[in-house]
Amino acid sequence: MLPCITHSPGPSLTTMKPANTKSPDYSAEGTLYVSKPFRSKSTKRLRALITFKPRKSHFDMTNESSGSNEFRGFFTLFWMSLFLFTLQTFVSSLELNGYALSFAFATMFSRDAVVLALSDAVLMLATAICVPFAKAISRGWIRYYWIGAVLQHTFQTFVLVAVITWTYHRQWPWVQSGFLTLHSLVMIMKMHSYISVNGYLQDVSQRAPQALAHLRSLTEDPSVGGWNKALIDAKAHLESNPSETHSEAEPDLQINPRGTDVVIISSLSDLQPADALRRRLVAASNGAVVELGSPIVEDTTPSSSGPSTPGASVIDPLSLTTTTISVLCHYPSQAIASAAHEFLELDAELVSTGTERVKYPQNLTWKHFCTYMMIPTLVYELEYPRTDRIRPEYIFEKTVAFMGSFALLYTVTESFIIPLTPSPDQSFFRSLLDLALPFMISYLLLFYIIFECICNAFAELSYFADRQFYEDWWNSTSWDEFSRKWNKPVYQFLLRHVYASSLASYPSLTRTGAMFVTFLLSAAAHELVMVVVTRKLRLYLFFMQLVQIPLILVSRAPVLKQNRLMGNVVFWLGLYAGFPLLCVAYVAY
Repeated sequence: MLPCITHSPGPSLTTMKPANTKSPDYSAEGTLYVSKPFRSKSTKRLRALITFKPRKSHFDMTNESSGSNEFRGFFTLFWMSLFLFTLQTFVSSLELNGYALSFAFATMFSRDAVVLALSDAVLMLATAICVPFAKAISRGWIRYYWIGAVLQHTFQTFVLVAVITWTYHRQWPWVQSGFLTLHSLVMIMKMHSYISVNGYLQDVSQRAPQALAHLRSLTEDPSVGGWNKALIDAKAHLESNPSETHSEAEPDLQINPRGTDVVIISSLSDLQPADALRRRLVAASNGAVVELGSPIVEDTTPSSSGPSTPGASVIDPLSLTTTTISVLCHYPSQAIASAAHEFLELDAELVSTGTERVKYPQNLTWKHFCTYMMIPTLVYELEYPRTDRIRPEYIFEKTVAFMGSFALLYTVTESFIIPLTPSPDQSFFRSLLDLALPFMISYLLLFYIIFECICNAFAELSYFADRQFYEDWWNSTSWDEFSRKWNKPVYQFLLRHVYASSLASYPSLTRTGAMFVTFLLSAAAHELVMVVVTRKLRLYLFFMQLVQIPLILVSRAPVLKQNRLMGNVVFWLGLYAGFPLLCVAYVAY
């Protein structure tokens, strides 16, 4: 399922060499929150940054916090109870039918397996077009805004239509059809994030020189006295106001006047600590030269030309650096200070904030793209936190967990769901009662298989250190909290590329309007999967998801937010009723 979004966080991107990053740029929770969304003065875009940090999933056996939780025994009890339940099911079936399982369901979902595997391989190979397309954009052959964006969406639509057409042509059962459709949506989201982020970075790389030219023109004003005079005045102003060293490290934000309380992150340049700025100033005073967009480097090599004199042309304006421009952020004139900060902000977006300092467009390589496609995330970043090795025992553990969980899921499906498939002549409420518990068990097992076993295994193989693919959604007290927590990869994608992008592209759009757009897209994707699986267009799931919007608004009432127990009970009742209700609606009607 694709979760919906109401409010939250968005961007940064991937390295090729695994590195154990313990960057101070990340908060303890992995996300730096700001109470209100902001628009950068340089980018004119609402920015929602999603940060990554080394984290472990809740059910990971190596997670120290989960291992010391007082409820950890219930996790063991859950698996023991399921094992005994499955064993009892096998014994009862053996006594009544002479076999533990009929494997009729296995025969169905294994049909045309080779063609399905080849089809999925073609789907994944089709994503390779992203690399030459992104390179064409970076070289200026295609302008991303808006020719590139139109081409991007056209190709994504073509892939989706081709997959759906192919599933109908092959007349696959619901398992094969659902799998290929869902996987195509995942690939489309990964392609969309890769192209849109790199297209945006190309636009930034073109506007950064323009911002630099504007800054140079301001310093050439007779009242300023030239570039070097501006540097001297800025350093003098800084010495007389030492408190500004810290303040300049803070983002120059432009608060959205609508006063929303969406949780948004500061930009990449906003994460520069105060000591980094001090090093820039020291380097500038020593005549250091730092390449635009490069890490901060202090050059202590003495100049061969001897000491400089005040007002002399020490620095060639044609070789301006981020180090010298950092000094101008302290210039007394607000126009020059803002222009300097504007350029630094643009330039910082082109470089990752991690240890590898990946710079656009050096990230546009096949190795970089293949690594990104293997990492279990739908949000493209220049650099991710990485582990330093692959643990074979960890892969073995997740493989065994996958096989065991899948065996339990198969048993529940074949023994308690397929035999109880509702028909129009059956009692509606009896069907709901019979299917409620089996569907809930199946949902929990499927969740564990995807987000704990598969995602963690791929994260280990790709050296991806951030394993927070879900949060404690079982404690949710509202549907918007559940949608934020149960499927973090899709949530982050919708947050950055739908919710925040809608607010940025349409300034008149309210937060509620952006939330509706996000729910609308998510509901349409859910309904599309149901159409492919059931071969019916009923719109039951579509409208059920849209109904969540007023329910979310109601759940924010103070009287309901204060009673978390009641909210959690209502959430679980809705989840228990939702799955069998959809099954009865789509199968029987």
